[in-house]
Amino acid sequence: MRRLPSGFLAASAIASVAIALAGCGLGAGRGTSDVTVTVTRDFGARSVGQLTEPRVPGSETVMRVLERHFNVGLRYGGGFVESIDGVSGSAARRDWFYYVNGIEAPKGAAGTTVHRGDRIWWDLHDWAATNSVPAVVGSFPEPFLHGTGGKRFPTVLQCASDVGAACKHVSGELSALGVPDSLGVVVGTWSDIRAAIVASLLQQGPGASGVYARFSPQGRSLTLLDPGGRVVRTIGSGAGLVAATAQGPGVPTWLVTGTDVAGVDAAAAALTPGALRNHFALAVQGPIRLPLPLRGAS
Repeated sequence: MRRLPSGFLAASAIASVAIALAGCGLGAGRGTSDVTVTVTRDFGARSVGQLTEPRVPGSETVMRVLERHFNVGLRYGGGFVESIDGVSGSAARRDWFYYVNGIEAPKGAAGTTVHRGDRIWWDLHDWAATNSVPAVVGSFPEPFLHGTGGKRFPTVLQCASDVGAACKHVSGELSALGVPDSLGVVVGTWSDIRAAIVASLLQQGPGASGVYARFSPQGRSLTLLDPGGRVVRTIGSGAGLVAATAQGPGVPTWLVTGTDVAGVDAAAAALTPGALRNHFALAVQGPIRLPLPLRGAS
């Protein structure tokens, strides 16, 4: 977990650093189970299809699972997905990307092994603003339950001292889902967490963070962007954000943050599978939920 500013408190229950389950792969050579494949377009806004395989053959790859259930068009010698069920990019900067348990895949689908409980998400989207979105929130409760590559993550949940209710809510949600250990989760107002390295990525725009939102320098407002990285809307008091990002390939950090305590509370309340499903990130303001990136005027 990256170092955070002073004034942060570790939450109880799941807030201690866990020992990584190194070498304890969850996938087995004889096969695995409970693998979900979701296919969407436009940053999760439109569904193409979804299925769950109760049992998966041994040594299965992401590509083979996809080809078994969808009509897949390939190019570049079969290593690049061009279309799924006839849906393909209509512009030069519009392609298929895939995520396993909410983490951008570091290599091609034909070389990525499937493990128990994996949630595989394919999405066709515009990459004009960034060709890398290192982590997304729309497969929650993954990667908290199964991690990546069949291994769970070591973690610490860290909360600013003035967001006790939100911190308790986040801790309770993770515990209720049966998460014994989780990866990095930072809970706090933007003014509290902005000095963290992972938070600073957001201020550099989606090209650095993969998150289509950024806070004002003092954290009093949250600007929401479209797929091209252009400003669509700015929200102020009570604005919250649930997002995940990483500094390069590797373990992501989740942010539950906002312009003020009310915004953090609203973001924490949205940390549920139903609220986050198929969203790359989610902005909130009270009961209003705004999946990111925004599309057009809102």
